[in-house]
Amino acid sequence: MTRQELVENIRRKKSFLCVGLDTDIKKIPHHLLSEDDPIFSFNKAIVDATAPYSVAYKPNIAFYESLGAEGLVSLEKTVDYIRRKYPDLFLIADAKRGDIGNTSSLYARAFFEHYDFDALTVAPYMGSDSVRPFLEYPGKWVILLALTSNRGSRDFQYFSDKQQTRLFEEVINTAQTWAENPLEQLMFVVGATQGEMFIDVRRAAPKSFLLVPGVGAQGGSLESVAKYGMIEGECGLLVNSSRGIIYASSGEDFAEAAEREAAKLRDQMSELLEKAKVI
Repeated sequence: MTRQELVENIRRKKSFLCVGLDTDIKKIPHHLLSEDDPIFSFNKAIVDATAPYSVAYKPNIAFYESLGAEGLVSLEKTVDYIRRKYPDLFLIADAKRGDIGNTSSLYARAFFEHYDFDALTVAPYMGSDSVRPFLEYPGKWVILLALTSNRGSRDFQYFSDKQQTRLFEEVINTAQTWAENPLEQLMFVVGATQGEMFIDVRRAAPKSFLLVPGVGAQGGSLESVAKYGMIEGECGLLVNSSRGIIYASSGEDFAEAAEREAAKLRDQMSELLEKAKVI
């Protein structure tokens, strides 16, 4: 998917919502456990309920890998279903891969060729040769971890060099030199709880799309993210919500509850998009 196609979907749906499919077999409604594939049944119902309000979906690969081969089958069925029924949706594999070049090439083949994801989250710690294999796929996106919202983010991401450039800024600045067209190939992960730090991120990446987890159950403010991170006229944000949507109810009304939460976020996003002259 191109940047322009993504922006057009945001304008058409008046939303920049990404729904995280962090599907835990221990948390899905009990009545689904009698299904042949409870994970896929849950995901299908969530996607059908929330697709009108979303522009992207982000399965967290660890939740599927934890179930072994059966979990990977559920993942593949989920991706295939979205591709067939909702071909305009942007699909992100939240795998946080990143290894030596040959290994990264195989990860890229798995997620971009086999599963046909649009984007993959990547850890940049090993540098250019661990990231470049993912950039070799036309029309695919690399989403690099930059400034996360977990407690340990300050262990490394805020380290400064002699020029007072912090590590997360160096990651953003340097990574943009690895791609032929960074605005069409690279996004960056920035946690929603970072607030005014989005100003510094935007100084390093003024036009890049940002994937922003942490709104909802993790306490991030959608208004703050939009205020400091949105690009006027284009949006430049994909804001992810996982638990606050998919686990809005543990009963048989789980899909309806998810729809209500997604619609609520979409309505807030629509107002913010209007303010930023995106729609």
